[in-house]
Amino acid sequence: MKALLFPGQGSQKAGMASEFEKNFKIVKEIFKRADETLNIKLSELILNGPEEDLKKTEITQPAILTTSYAIFEVIKKEINIDQKNFKFFAGHSLGEYSALVSSGSLKFEDALKLVHQRGKFMQSAVPEGEGAMLAVMGVDIKSLVKFLEELKNKNGICEIANDNSNGQIILSGDKKSIQDINTILANNKKRSIFLPVSAPFHCSLMKPASEKMSFLINETEMKDTVFELVNNVTAEPVKSSNEIKNLLIKQIFSKVRWRESVEYMINKDITDFIEVGPGKVLTGLVKRISDKVSCASINTIEDIKKIK
Repeated sequence: MKALLFPGQGSQKAGMASEFEKNFKIVKEIFKRADETLNIKLSELILNGPEEDLKKTEITQPAILTTSYAIFEVIKKEINIDQKNFKFFAGHSLGEYSALVSSGSLKFEDALKLVHQRGKFMQSAVPEGEGAMLAVMGVDIKSLVKFLEELKNKNGICEIANDNSNGQIILSGDKKSIQDINTILANNKKRSIFLPVSAPFHCSLMKPASEKMSFLINETEMKDTVFELVNNVTAEPVKSSNEIKNLLIKQIFSKVRWRESVEYMINKDITDFIEVGPGKVLTGLVKRISDKVSCASINTIEDIKKIK
């Protein structure tokens, strides 16, 4: 059985989907819809950059959504791939919106407006330079929690933002606390790297962004999903539109339980994972989680042959 995966922020690069845009009319149409919906030249940024603009959160999020959805539509309509072959849809953070659009639960234009605002709200939730994120490698989550306990008596925020795979966990919080945990890890000979991000995503510092998004999400029309969406907050499937909305609101300040989500799907007999969108980040994470499943990423027309 198969599952479709949709990437999140960090997978973007100028020129993503350019091959599809040149060869498929449907991609040109989707790019035009995105430009008109947001009233910006999003397609120009996706195809040509510059990278500096593409890295801005309020641009990155709709750009990745548009790219992922465009590639999905090529797969579905132009190449005649049957959606019924896929048991689960799942997206990493922002990728949940791509999954919802592709599964028919959320209109593309509505999702564009949501993620554009989501990017703005997440960026403004914490003053620039006051937050940080840290990637921790080679440490399991139980061991990392013990290291985090050493910060308990200090005032500050340092939380697990992404449980990505075996040996890759992302921490998020205020700059001082992240620096402190980095020192603790270094003293214990554990490897960690500061991430070049503009805000501390997926931690309680994002609650102001979540509160602002709650009204927009609740006012947006969503349908119950036809396919099961394995969501980031609980790492379990959800189909109800009301429950999806509540989880999207919580997701902004909650841990992305990606490792658990993939393990859940594997335990439900998924043997093939297909990543739809820019980059190969999720494909790499799946390989770290299990060597008993196959995974492929769809970035080019040639890649589509992998899932036929």
